Amino acid sequence: MGQVLHGCARTTEAVRCAIQHSQESLRALVRRHGVNPKTSAKWRARADVADRRTGPAEPRSTTLSVEEEAIVVAFRCHTCCHWTTASTPCSPPSRT
Repeated sequence: MGQVLHGCARTTEAVRCAIQHSQESLRALVRRHGVNPKTSAKWRARADVADRRTGPAEPRSTTLSVEEEAIVVAFRCHTCCHWTTASTPCSPPSRT
């Protein structure tokens, strides 16, 4: 099975390894592998050839806590509550 690369990847692990172990100049490596000089310098400086994560180190939850939801509901009721009518008091939608 072949190596799976992300959509923007221009190098494989074999190319990265060749860059790291080569004694050639960065200019020669750029010509040979067809990559950006910064890319060659980056892979030469790294100790491994694996891609690193680009997302956050600690993913955050995208749901609101009960307290955060209460704050949002209070703000909406104070400004413009879309789920009420003039005859109904402002109350949050039911959580079902």
